Amino acid sequence: MPEKNQIFKAEITDLTAEGNGVCRADGMAVFVPGTAIGDIAEIKIVKVLKSYAFGIVEKIIESSPDRTDNFCEVFKKCGGCLFRHISYEAECRTKNKLVRDAFERIGGLSPEFENFLSAESTEHYRNKAQYPIANIDGKAVCGFFAPRSHRLVPVTDCALQPEIFSKILKVIIDYINEKKLPVYDESKNTGIMRHIYIRRGAHSGEIMVCLVVRKDVSRQLSGLCRILSEVSGDIKSIVMNINPQKTNVILGDKCVTLSGRDTISDTMCGNKINISPLSFYQVNTLQAERLYSKALEYADPKGSDTIADLYCGAGTIGLSMAHKAAKIIGIEIVPQAVENAMGNCFLNHIQNAEFYCGDAGEVFKKLQQDGCSPDIIVIDPPRKGCSIETIDIISEATPRKIIMISCNPATAARDAKLLADKGYCVNKVCGVDLFPRTGHVECVVLMSRDKA
Repeated sequence: MPEKNQIFKAEITDLTAEGNGVCRADGMAVFVPGTAIGDIAEIKIVKVLKSYAFGIVEKIIESSPDRTDNFCEVFKKCGGCLFRHISYEAECRTKNKLVRDAFERIGGLSPEFENFLSAESTEHYRNKAQYPIANIDGKAVCGFFAPRSHRLVPVTDCALQPEIFSKILKVIIDYINEKKLPVYDESKNTGIMRHIYIRRGAHSGEIMVCLVVRKDVSRQLSGLCRILSEVSGDIKSIVMNINPQKTNVILGDKCVTLSGRDTISDTMCGNKINISPLSFYQVNTLQAERLYSKALEYADPKGSDTIADLYCGAGTIGLSMAHKAAKIIGIEIVPQAVENAMGNCFLNHIQNAEFYCGDAGEVFKKLQQDGCSPDIIVIDPPRKGCSIETIDIISEATPRKIIMISCNPATAARDAKLLADKGYCVNKVCGVDLFPRTGHVECVVLMSRDKA
């Protein structure tokens, strides 16, 4: 057993989804942040648990060829970009391995693993950013929380966000300080200005600025609206979201449009999409289109097919398949998302889709009782995956194919194994990088009743 404060020399042989390098000390796995596969380093043990330990680098003896300049002043403080210290090629190899390991080791499955879909751009790709506001040394600042804390790291120039976001942030923070608008204190539930929330259409370029506040301060913000209108002509919507609750949830239920439209528009897989502050919309539009295209390729619907889209959100996945199927049935538990989905149907003159609000498993079971028998089921569950009840209901519906889109390969592999135990063959898996430089990776899974 290694001991705390022990220093040893080791080679990093693997990387985890949390961005930690892996080495061994006295036979025990040691996780070391900020390291790369191939690094040879002196490592100090800082914490020892029953079956693994954590260490920090004392000195790099020999650098991995994967290492690269991180080009970010707050990289080590912010914690958002876990893989910024290695090349993007190395990051994609790591993420592809994470997907494969999940299905082979957790699921005990042997699907065909298709080529990993890396991103064409690793910078400025996000179409959404949420910045908490805090008071530091008597001044309002915005940025991101440090890992596993609510200690704010001031950031306005994030390399993952569009450059225009930085200009908007600086204008807003200057205005808050000039007008002495009180900043929210989460420990006391006092103050007003909570978050700055910005969205941008990747194709349209339209921008929404949303100011999250504890109470209505529309009069105090009228001057800010005039200033923001001069920053960029792409700012089409300025919204105030009111969240009076003492909570970590960013957005409240009430939105007040201060200037411009209630929504901005963009396109996704050829469909026009209206986006409100409360809409779910994939943050990397270009990669999401590739993800949905892969799902459509796997589904390969016939013109007579009915497709059930569970956990459908604003309907973007199902609507991307509507032109090739007879009918789309979407189910989503968030009412605002269902409203968005129906609105997007109307916007794109899609007449073969219908949407229901409620728990995916419960609503789908009721639809089955009413005679719904889908040929293809598409599931895009939250990170925790599907419930056992939903897995049972899906398998009992006996669709010809099941297409799973997941932001968590571990739960995807678990759920795929459960469906495999119920007679489905896990045919193909494709990893997709929607969030370059971060620890997140998505995957698309094709399951069918046939082995072909």
